[in-house]
Amino acid sequence: MPERTRVVVIGGTSGIGRHFARSCAAHGDDVTITGRSTARTENAAREIGGHTRGLALELADPEGIAAALAGVGRVDRLVLAALERDHNTVRAYRPADAIRLLTVKLTGYTEVLHTLAPRMTDDSAAVLIGGLASHRPYPGSTSVTTANGGITALVRTLAVELAPIRVNALHPSIVADTPFWSDKPAAREAAALGARTGRPVTMEDCAHAIRFLLDNRAVNGVNLNLDGGEVLI
Repeated sequence: MPERTRVVVIGGTSGIGRHFARSCAAHGDDVTITGRSTARTENAAREIGGHTRGLALELADPEGIAAALAGVGRVDRLVLAALERDHNTVRAYRPADAIRLLTVKLTGYTEVLHTLAPRMTDDSAAVLIGGLASHRPYPGSTSVTTANGGITALVRTLAVELAPIRVNALHPSIVADTPFWSDKPAAREAAALGARTGRPVTMEDCAHAIRFLLDNRAVNGVNLNLDGGEVLI
């Protein structure tokens, strides 16, 4: 019987991360998810089912990441899907909120890879989740755009430094069926109208794209937009 693929999803208690973790568990993979709260993360792991366990991890505290991940063994597939939302403008700038978001998305993500890279093999791969705000800023996206723009650059240096481990990034537009957007019909309708496909991006679209980036051994250092052609308009 072949050994199960070992998947780690950072930020796997909700949204895209949880959806992807569930798909991996259904496939029979050995899945570890992380979230900020021990109780919530363990509960999410039970609900996902299969061979899934939950670990508490705070990306905003990079110094504590190594200890939080000490019990993780070999990593075949790593997905960094944790996010921090922040409506922050230059004219009404909140530095503390900006620092937290940038710490989570850039320093936190990098520290996770620093910690887990020794447990990854030559065939391992990682996907970082950014967002289309890197290309399409909007009022209040100062911190989010900066963080996602940082992801586009970070993925390139990670692919070079961690080779032959492959590292790619996914940048979705509004993902209509996530908990955050599912109760905002106006935003979902705008996303559908903005896409050349006439439909918004879904979590299943994201899961399919993540799987492609993880499994295709010729794809490395790539920033993949998932927007139905929105950036063409």
